[in-house]
Amino acid sequence: MGWARSLPLNSEVKVARDWAREHLEALGWTERAPQTVDAVLLTVSELVTNAHVHAHSSAQLVLTWDTRCLHVVVHDASTDLPARRPPSTERLGGRGMLLVEALADEWYARPCPDGKIVHACFRPPAAATGADDS
Repeated sequence: MGWARSLPLNSEVKVARDWAREHLEALGWTERAPQTVDAVLLTVSELVTNAHVHAHSSAQLVLTWDTRCLHVVVHDASTDLPARRPPSTERLGGRGMLLVEALADEWYARPCPDGKIVHACFRPPAAATGADDS
């Protein structure tokens, strides 16, 4: 099961979070796995923000559920891969990928012919994955 949404450069990140939340509600996760939902929504915010701010690009957000993992994939037009930077008290940004690494069960980024994708996988608690979720 999967969903895709294009987010132009001038769109607000809240649009991406709200859209993702709707699909997580459809999976029943807002009731059964609220902490996982929070982690997914924060990751969506970070990845879409990175596409807009650092890649100066629209973002294509894709969510897919394969009964084992919720895949969150963001594509943008830059081939520059995200880099974790150590936190600093002297700048506001630079913590996004540290958050993604801490929240996702796994993540990676790879270039593609027209930019890059950043992929994060979330495995909800066993209680959140019922037979009706597949």
